[in-house]
Amino acid sequence: MIVKNDLFDYPNRYIYQETSGFKFSLDAILLAEFVKISPKNQRILDMCTGNAPIPLILSTKTKCSIVAFEIQPEVYKLAKMSVDENNLTNQIKIINDDVLNIANYENKEKYDIITCNPPFFATSKQGYFNKNDLLTIARHEIKINLEQVFEIVSKYLKDNGTFYMVHRPERLDEIIFLAHKYKINVKELQFIATKEQNIKLVLISCKKNSQWGIKINNTINVNNLKTYQHLFERKI
Repeated sequence: MIVKNDLFDYPNRYIYQETSGFKFSLDAILLAEFVKISPKNQRILDMCTGNAPIPLILSTKTKCSIVAFEIQPEVYKLAKMSVDENNLTNQIKIINDDVLNIANYENKEKYDIITCNPPFFATSKQGYFNKNDLLTIARHEIKINLEQVFEIVSKYLKDNGTFYMVHRPERLDEIIFLAHKYKINVKELQFIATKEQNIKLVLISCKKNSQWGIKINNTINVNNLKTYQHLFERKI
């Protein structure tokens, strides 16, 4: 059953979700909060958007044009309904297609910022697959893998543009390797802990064609926080 929910504690933002299926997660909220937007920025791309929590949250911070890709028709429907409900169709464009087909929709103009909450689990490794196909595609690298994400970013991010991603810390070595390979060097790492100080997530900021050098922020424990707004106060 499809229901309309408040988008956590973001005022006047609503999101459609499937009660027995796809729902947005804390990963998306933290990634959207981690993004720094300059007044000079004009275009943002959100890959693997799901039901569009990241574009919806970013729209509370900026008037930038936002393009978001979602491959699954059922999840795309939720995203489109959410954008329509919030009267954001002039700012947010949701495309129901594989982001690997982005060349069919984009001209030579590139993006100032690209965000991605990708599938976390490599399919080459044995592991739990959800009985729900929507969740399996969202969480496992069936339709897109980590290297393909960086390939797209390398083509569609402006020089000195910023790529933001959330992932699991156990894949950080692979992420840094691919970022260097595609000249989108990692510039900032933010580790996220939950209960018992266990690090569950890492937020990553990369710059295209930048110099080497990584800033590692103090780990933040998000257990029992009532709000995630303004959690990362950093200068642009």
